[in-house]
Amino acid sequence: MSEDVRSRPVRADAQQSIARILDAAQRVLAGDPSASMEQIAGAAGLGRATVHRHFPSRQSLLAALVGDLNARYRSAFDQARVMNGPPLVGLYRLTEMAFELKVSHPFVISLTPAEQGTGPASDPEIQDGLERLFARLHAAGEIAVGDPAWCRRLYVALLHEVHELPGGSPALTGAADAPDDDLDARVELLVRTLLGALGGGGEGGAGS
Repeated sequence: MSEDVRSRPVRADAQQSIARILDAAQRVLAGDPSASMEQIAGAAGLGRATVHRHFPSRQSLLAALVGDLNARYRSAFDQARVMNGPPLVGLYRLTEMAFELKVSHPFVISLTPAEQGTGPASDPEIQDGLERLFARLHAAGEIAVGDPAWCRRLYVALLHEVHELPGGSPALTGAADAPDDDLDARVELLVRTLLGALGGGGEGGAGS
């Protein structure tokens, strides 16, 4: 048996350990941002030495959490088919996934840019993907503004503001046709507001 074959289970075990640590860190730090590495190790069901072998410092763990979230954002682009499907449908689907990530990764989302950059506001690949999506929306006549960078900045700002709205806010429930589901209501509010601001009709939906 070659050395490469023998080493594969070790690499798989390491990947599983890293995934467990990141999942535990997200859960523990969401409840207590000052939680220690030892607390995270306990929540992951791993020894302190194992955690420190993969993440020698708290900063390296935070960087890994950010990297994991950004990878999930990039995956969301592929799942939403924002580059090869109808652009308006892609916008709705991407927005839904972005809100889901904000809910499932509260600690990483809460980090300030000075600590770690996360998501569409900081990752160059995600920024580029958003700008290409808005260029497609403009070409399709869904929006009138032809500056993709400005559209991206507006979208990211709205994503934050709509996410911060408390449940049951009149902004979410006030429209006669507002969806009953909280997530759907946030997606609809953001997209309709964005299209209105960018010269779109604010009509249509995820299934249009």
